[in-house]
Parts: sequence; C-alpha cells; structure tokens
Amino acid sequence: MTHAGRSEAVAAARELASGLNSAGVLVRMPADELADVYGTVEPDSGLLVQEGLELPDTCELVVVVGGDGTILRAAEYAVPAGVPLLGVNLGHVGFLAEAESDDVPYVVSSVVDRSYRVEERTALSARVVRDDAEVWSTWALNETSIEKGSRERIIEVLVEIGGRPLSRWGGDGLVVATPTGSTAYAWSAGGPVVWPVVDALVVCPISAHALFSRAMVIDPNTTVGATIQERSSEALLWADGRRSFELIPGDRVEATALAEPVRFARLHSAQFTDRLVAKFQLPVSGWREKAGQQ
Repeated sequence: MTHAGRSEAVAAARELASGLNSAGVLVRMPADELADVYGTVEPDSGLLVQEGLELPDTCELVVVVGGDGTILRAAEYAVPAGVPLLGVNLGHVGFLAEAESDDVPYVVSSVVDRSYRVEERTALSARVVRDDAEVWSTWALNETSIEKGSRERIIEVLVEIGGRPLSRWGGDGLVVATPTGSTAYAWSAGGPVVWPVVDALVVCPISAHALFSRAMVIDPNTTVGATIQERSSEALLWADGRRSFELIPGDRVEATALAEPVRFARLHSAQFTDRLVAKFQLPVSGWREKAGQQ
C-alpha cells in the first residue's frame, strides 16, 4: 500500500517491489496504486493486481509506504485477513510505522528472511443498535468516535460501562480508543498515553459540559455503551476516521475489544518510550544512560 500522492513514497514503493521481486517474492497492489506507481505493468513482472479488500491465503504481509493514514487504509485489507502490517514511514509522525524511508533495503531483507517478529495489539469492535436490532457494525485499529453532525449544537450521550450507567455527557462527543490509538484522537481530546502492549481501552469524552468528564482506562473485555439522547442533534459514529454511520436519537453504540488482535510486524527492539521521545521530540538532555543499557 502506497501514499501515491508523494513522489518519495512512489520511489520507495518501487525500490521495495524491485527488491522483493529480485528475491522471488510476488508483490500485489490495488489496481489504482499499481497504475500510479508503475503506469503499465508487463505480464510476468512479479506484480499482481489486488482486486477488492479480501486478500488471498498466500499473502504473508501487508507492507505500507506512507504515514499513519495510509496504514489505517491498509488495515482494511490486513485486519480481516489476520495478516501483519509493516509500515515504512513517510508521514509527519508515523506512530504506527516500524521503519523509516531510508530503511528500505533492511525492510526487504527482513521480509525475505522472515526475520521480523509479530506483535499483537488490541483492536475495537463496535456496533449500532436501533429498536433492539443491530443496524451497523465495524472494527477500528485506533478508535471509534461519536461526533456531533452540526457545529452549532451539542450532542448528549448516556454512557454505561459493563452494563452499569456511568454518566450523561453533553458536548462534542465521545472517543473509545485502543492503546495503539491513545496517541491519536484520544490524546488530542485529553486522554492518557497507553503503551501499545497494554490490554485496555480508553474512554474519553470530547469537550463535555460536566463536572466529571475525565478520560478512563478500562478492561478491554468490558462493553462501553453510549445511547444518543432525545435532545441531541444529528451525530455520526466514526471508525478510524474512515468509515462512518449516521446516528439518530435513541441509537445505542456498543464498543468492546475485537475478538482477534491486530498484528504488527516489528523489525526493531526499541522501546515505546524511545518512540515517544523521537516522535514528539521530547527533551531528555541530562539523562545519563546506565552502563550496558541500550
């Protein structure tokens, strides 16, 4: 998967595909991206067209050249198939990426040798219940969010956790995030940073008019329920900012951990702390590294 609108991403994708083909690995791309990266493709080139979102059983890995947005788009292929994602960052932050653009030869050798390790992370399952019937369901890697549809009005949601009422919040909406997504929308809404290996969910109200409106970290096997109240304006349920469903008063949104984890291919052993420092350019001058610690 490639951010075809960036010339450096196209160049990196060509380098990746060429290296993999040279090692006897077939590469498949969505038809539009294949055209953007290569134009026309000769038969027997080692490049295949991926039709639709359903990957074949022979697919081992989804390699992404771009930023976090491209990785979220690629997840729509990888997650249903249970295939690991490997990101090569060409975005601004790239929290989900494992390698940088100058690591392409190393990425190729790691894929060919299968020297990467697979890390499992919690993902989200969400559904909308209307008149006691499920009318929509989806999954999310980062978060599901209930957001108001009109700027000038608030929405009111009654939130329950584990089947027990917690609070009614009027505001801009509600975010339920995974640890992976804790540095995305939930973080912007004032939520905590959660290490990706932690098995948990984050519940975070958005600009709530309430005395109690703190973000919470909860058991991932608990169901978060949010019912749109009668006085609310129109609202939308979003999944990773990519898929949405229109909500009406009375609709109930239920979110919990996805039954199957999302899989990421890891090339490096760097700790998440180091990633936070690098991505947010945190000041750490003055820290003295202990002998033998890397």
